[in-house]
Amino acid sequence: MAESDETPPSPPAAYIHPRREPFEHGLLPIPKLIFTDCTQTLAPIKDKLLSSLSSTNRVNTEAISGSLQISLEHARLVLETIACVLHSDTDPLVTAKPSEIGSVGVNVFDVLVFLYIQSYKRLLPKGHKDSAAVADVWPSTSAFDGFLSALSPLQLVRSNSRRNMPSQSDEEAHQLSYLQKHLGNILSLLSESVEGDSDESLVCQFQTSCLSHPSWTVILGPACAHLDYSTGNLLPPISRVLSAEKFDHLGFLFYFGEKGSERIPLSQNAPFFASSDPNMPAVPVPAAQVHDWLLQNIASALERITERASAKENGPTSATDQDVPMADVSASSVKSSLSPRGPNFIEGVSKTSYVRKPNDLKGSSMKVVNCHESVLYILAPLKYATVYGCSDATIVLGAVGKAVRVEHCERVHVIAAAKRICIANCRECVFFLGVNQTPLLVGDNHKLQVAPYNTFYPQLEEHLNGVGIDPAINKWDEPVALGVVDPHDSLSHPAGVSDVQTESASRLDPDQFTNFLIPNWSEGEQSGSTKDNPFPLPDAYMHKNLEDLKQILQEAELEESRKKELTTALHACFKDWLYATGNIRQLYFLQNE
Repeated sequence: MAESDETPPSPPAAYIHPRREPFEHGLLPIPKLIFTDCTQTLAPIKDKLLSSLSSTNRVNTEAISGSLQISLEHARLVLETIACVLHSDTDPLVTAKPSEIGSVGVNVFDVLVFLYIQSYKRLLPKGHKDSAAVADVWPSTSAFDGFLSALSPLQLVRSNSRRNMPSQSDEEAHQLSYLQKHLGNILSLLSESVEGDSDESLVCQFQTSCLSHPSWTVILGPACAHLDYSTGNLLPPISRVLSAEKFDHLGFLFYFGEKGSERIPLSQNAPFFASSDPNMPAVPVPAAQVHDWLLQNIASALERITERASAKENGPTSATDQDVPMADVSASSVKSSLSPRGPNFIEGVSKTSYVRKPNDLKGSSMKVVNCHESVLYILAPLKYATVYGCSDATIVLGAVGKAVRVEHCERVHVIAAAKRICIANCRECVFFLGVNQTPLLVGDNHKLQVAPYNTFYPQLEEHLNGVGIDPAINKWDEPVALGVVDPHDSLSHPAGVSDVQTESASRLDPDQFTNFLIPNWSEGEQSGSTKDNPFPLPDAYMHKNLEDLKQILQEAELEESRKKELTTALHACFKDWLYATGNIRQLYFLQNE
């Protein structure tokens, strides 16, 4: 039988994407880490860091503190932040115990990439398409509005038309554009100069690669830089080369792949390193060649994002599109439908309860956006979680192994077991925390309270072990407050407040501390081993449980009539509490399950 002449279909092209994690969870509002001219400032810092290197090319807390002229506490915060957004889960910093982070340190080139992107500003939130609908759940006034500047971060977000979190496509395009603009400078920090006769050959190679870029003006000569006049950025010198090992550090910023598929490391797609002999070190390539290749991939990715956005505007919206803003969701339909942004979004939930378990999720991150007057249970192991723009809600996060970010929320109770948490621009919120690192408070926060973790569900310890959280370590009561203005926020701020310290969080009064009971939805499923809160409670927060109280009441020597009066009074108080707190909705929700 003759072989078919038909050419098998080629696999779909893998596009380059920015890693969201460094931009969403890896920015620190510490003034000495943010440079107006990254290239000129980071070059001498790079020299200082290189001079302090150990034999493993890693820098520890002391080296970072001395090179950046920051405190040891802030240097440790840098290491902890890099650890939570690093692209390699096997890096010694990621696998180190909390007590070892300072001494294990981090690769110097990961530090340089991390420091460079501290100049990034987040995408400006956009107006909600239906401000009238949002006004129904978001109060138009706050107890604090009369005391804050009209330009405070939270009031800017809570304008007459409630601002919304940008779509994932918007954020991805914004991050790609930032990296496109600054790529030459980043490569100059990772590359190294070439000495000797190789300069002439590199000039020739660079001239060839620049033929397709008429906007570039090239100054020929050994070790001279070239300028991209379209952006005004200094691009890599033509006599600089990039090794495979240095190239891998760009994985901090980029990866290849599509949603729902495994991420492909950058080096596996690079034509100049992909087929290298693993037993032989790959030959360094001109930095200009790497720059040109990455720019082409970024341009293709941006073009694809634009085409998809145009198709959405001109055609019918797909029910599974992950970037379409969610329409108003009724309480009756929210239980049986996922957010159009995808299974790992909970968006627009109002006046109901909502549960997500491991089987409901795809991937390792979760976003809870614009939910109000609801109780949300995310009982699953995750790497990252974001809570944005919620009010008058209780949100339970089961086990988050990397980082949680809570932003622009008001009167929300967050119950979270996590490696670390960052709280930004929130008001009147209470955080019940089981965290291995100190909580970080940034931006314009007001009247926040922290308390120890106060709940459990059968699979909790299994999930904690799976994501690497140690319940024996809980730093819930050690919040660190940074400046009141977040320089990474694109919203404008009042002048002269950049050095003002944000409010810290106070400890919740132990008399107001209660255990939060999660209903048992595990009947018929594989039950877990967790029978109690795995995070030990401080003595001040230890209360007698309901069984102890029940026993005391049963043993009390009261006349039968007085016992009935006590029972009636307890029922009345409990009913009042259910209505006052809104927990009556949970009873209706459970009744309908």
